Amino acid sequence: MPSDDTRRGLIRAMPGVFVLIWSTGFVVARYGMPHAPPLTFLCLRYALSVLCFAVWIRLAHAAWPREPTQWLHLAVTGVLMQAGYLGGVWAAVKHGIAAGTVSLIVGLQPVLTALWVSVTASRTGRAGAPVVSTGQWVGLLLGLAGLVLVVWRKLGAGEVNTLNLLLSIVALLAITVGALYQKRHVAPCDPRSANLIQMTAALIVSLPFALLEREPIVWHPQLIGAMAWSVLVLTLGGSSLLFMLLQRGAATRVTSLFYLVPPCTALMAWLLFDELLTPTVLIGMALAALGVWLAVREPAPPRALG
Repeated sequence: MPSDDTRRGLIRAMPGVFVLIWSTGFVVARYGMPHAPPLTFLCLRYALSVLCFAVWIRLAHAAWPREPTQWLHLAVTGVLMQAGYLGGVWAAVKHGIAAGTVSLIVGLQPVLTALWVSVTASRTGRAGAPVVSTGQWVGLLLGLAGLVLVVWRKLGAGEVNTLNLLLSIVALLAITVGALYQKRHVAPCDPRSANLIQMTAALIVSLPFALLEREPIVWHPQLIGAMAWSVLVLTLGGSSLLFMLLQRGAATRVTSLFYLVPPCTALMAWLLFDELLTPTVLIGMALAALGVWLAVREPAPPRALG
């Protein structure tokens, strides 16, 4: 069994590992998108993920949720955070919007989350209700400013139309509502069984739309690599980490980590595809990092008087 220090170190490393894994999503899309329609690719990803989680659960004897309502809540989050979010992003990119542009739109999630938490807390008026502090608001706005600086150069003229903009907004709302819903309604449970339920729900909802796609799948090595990475790293690793982070932390603090995804993606694109890193992008990365630090840092304990 790992020691307490090792366990605490692993917990502290979870946010950074999550950002690195989640940031590879656009790289995977760049490799796989030319060779398959988006919803068909995602349905294959969901199906393979369900199979992998089933094997993992059987070998590890992982526990299943006991309450039927928890199965329903997990299915709802799967539809929102997998089918809605991923389906919206991939379909928007397929219909002409650039990956940087859709990442900017979806990157508004922490602001929407903070806004919702602040509004609902003020409406309840209860003592001790969770509110977003001034420092967190400053961090969220700094993160948004850094995000814009990173991706603004990718906003190509004429690339946004009514359809891909609507799909991007659907993805933004799906990931925002899904994270809030999970934090509020999903009780602590094993992330492996939770992910299997979520992926199954996403597959059931996405499959009818995938069957309407007419573009054939070309089993190119890049597609196979993208699929393997999507299942083994993004789903088994990234989705499990997101589930555990939402269980452990406040929704505002966890979703603030998404501000670091576009800067990390830009850095990966520079390393892998030789995309240009301008001074503006570097400043944006620094602002995003500062904003996340302000948004997620623990508040200092009150000092004793006397």
